Amino acid sequence: MRVMVAMSGGVDSSVAAALLAREGHEVVGVTMRLWGGESDTGCCSVADVDDARRVAQQLDIDHVVFNFAAAFDAHVVQPYVDAHSAGATPNPCVECNRRLKFDRLSERAELLGFDAVATGHHARIGTARGRRTLERGADRAKDQSYVLHMLDQAQLGRTLFPVGGLGGGKAAVRQLAGRLGLRTAAKPDSQDVCFITSTGGRAEFLRRRVPLHPGRVVDAAGTPVGTVEAVELVTIGQRRGLGAGGATSRRFVVAVDRSSATVVVGGASELAVAETAVERLTWVDGPRLGEVLVQCSA
Repeated sequence: MRVMVAMSGGVDSSVAAALLAREGHEVVGVTMRLWGGESDTGCCSVADVDDARRVAQQLDIDHVVFNFAAAFDAHVVQPYVDAHSAGATPNPCVECNRRLKFDRLSERAELLGFDAVATGHHARIGTARGRRTLERGADRAKDQSYVLHMLDQAQLGRTLFPVGGLGGGKAAVRQLAGRLGLRTAAKPDSQDVCFITSTGGRAEFLRRRVPLHPGRVVDAAGTPVGTVEAVELVTIGQRRGLGAGGATSRRFVVAVDRSSATVVVGGASELAVAETAVERLTWVDGPRLGEVLVQCSA
């Protein structure tokens, strides 16, 4: 089978490529050039591209780089900025998977005659009632199935997650990389949002793209209790960075009014809601008829 492996320069995708090559597949490593700005989070940097290329050399497989920077900015970075401005809490990894890895890259692979695209995600693909299912990775602590929730039957049929079912999970991935002598064996996992530096943070990044507005923090009675650097950086449920010390119990963000730049804080019980709206549902193995019991953790 001809398999295109999305190699980020990290240990998971390195081992994914190694496992497929060892199984006898025709493997080509591909690294997506996504971000031209600063990055120190272990993803999307020039050094990461070089790590992927060197691992491919170690495995004796071809390696190419696709420039998707414009699409990344349009479909991942700008929506991230827009979401903050609108008061939402974005997850850029979900959009990167939706619009880049399993859209642009998958289309490119199909055009080039590949049978499947493989990634280093900790997730598994199973079957139930004759249909493919998306399942959590063997290592529950590193499970990434939640950022793949948008994959449909056709996409799952063209996708491989070689490390998702490894017994021993992430520790086993690193051990295997070490035995193979891969340069990424001890490379730290990527952290946070790949296009935001740890030194500048969200505030500096967003400030370069949109106006940020300082806000006041009040309790349920409207009594001022603190301030925030920017209301665009505040999300429901947040507890830290509110400048609202001195309370006898923990306080959380329970509401944000961007029109008046006001953040309302309250106790944990005030976070409870009777209903919520859910958009862009994906029934991976087909829609279910009747009532559905949903369990959520946050």
